Amino acid sequence: MIKNKSELINLISNQKDNFPLEKSFYTSQEIYDLDINNILFNQWIFIGHESRIQNKGDYFLFDIGKESIIVIRGDDKINCFYNVCRHRGSHICVNKEGRINKLVCPYHSWAYDLDGKLIKAQMMPENFEKENWQLHKCHSKNFEGLIFINLSDNPDDFNEFIKPTRNFIELHGLNNAKIAFRKTYPTNGNWKLTLDNFHECYHCQTAHPEYCEVHSKDYIQAYGAGNNTGPESLEFSKKLDDWNKKTNKIGYLTGEYSEKKFSNFYRSAERTPFSKNRLSETKNGKPASTLMGYFNEFDGGYTTIGTSPFNSLLMSNDFATAFTFIPRGPMRTDVEIMWLVDKDAVEGIDYNIENIIWMWDKTTIADKKIIEDNQKGVNSKKYIPGPLSEMEKGLEKFKKWYLKTLLKSLK
Repeated sequence: MIKNKSELINLISNQKDNFPLEKSFYTSQEIYDLDINNILFNQWIFIGHESRIQNKGDYFLFDIGKESIIVIRGDDKINCFYNVCRHRGSHICVNKEGRINKLVCPYHSWAYDLDGKLIKAQMMPENFEKENWQLHKCHSKNFEGLIFINLSDNPDDFNEFIKPTRNFIELHGLNNAKIAFRKTYPTNGNWKLTLDNFHECYHCQTAHPEYCEVHSKDYIQAYGAGNNTGPESLEFSKKLDDWNKKTNKIGYLTGEYSEKKFSNFYRSAERTPFSKNRLSETKNGKPASTLMGYFNEFDGGYTTIGTSPFNSLLMSNDFATAFTFIPRGPMRTDVEIMWLVDKDAVEGIDYNIENIIWMWDKTTIADKKIIEDNQKGVNSKKYIPGPLSEMEKGLEKFKKWYLKTLLKSLK
């Protein structure tokens, strides 16, 4: 148990470079609560795609920590509201998703329109003014079809946040996409253990035959967990340079981005080539669906984007795999994946769901077991962090950002 702020500051200061975090960071309720309020709530995170709520009145709930957010399509835009009635605070929406023509609290029937305005409140005093009691809005942006929210009272500027990854995302035309499949993987592990696993590919050769079937050994060494997360591969660097020249001639985006200095943001992006003339992230390397976005032909490329610690986009020319990591408790994380295809693609004709989800479904199921076994070991009194390998630079990079961010919130 963390007794006070000074004890936590000392714990942060005592973390060793190139070692994982100590046990408390993966088990403590106090640290978990700080993580939610000071890290997750201060990030722009995407929680869904607009195609999930296509029609007026369609909604879904996004629950995190003690908050529940109503994400609903109004007259001309998508709105995000705290699921809190302005009367006595009851949850208004109790079903996880659905379609409604107005928001009615089941407790005392206060009713709101789809833009959050109070339209009915029975038997209130004569001086009661409905216009003063609209629903509390959650800061939100719809960018390229991705619905982003920020639970801070004073969020960072969204345009500044999205700027370095904007061109990478826009290339794939997610604003003209739809959800082909969505699945949640409940994982009995701390959110940082879950991301530690995602930020390194040291375990890939051992645990992920599907991933290693699609991606080459040299790619896995150099870029398996993103740029600057593994030792350089001269062979892959040559392949990347040749591919960049070829792709630039076609007129498609190339390059990469990673944070150069500490900030509230934790973003990355890169475009890299598949190996062995693969065109898509499928078992046989052949296209899985119709081309998306600005692509007129397959360039054999793969776009990897991290918009925040809690989101990743992994995209072929013809479909996108979108991750949202949702902390649920000190030792529980939901990993939600959406697979997106072009909105006009027809299932069974243009794409097959099993073909699209094959690799990341298999890989995430395997990761679930890895993380849960990792958490069980971390819970032991004998857990002592061991030294990191050259293949775990991404884990160390994330750890340093996390500790600085947590420390900043305590001062």
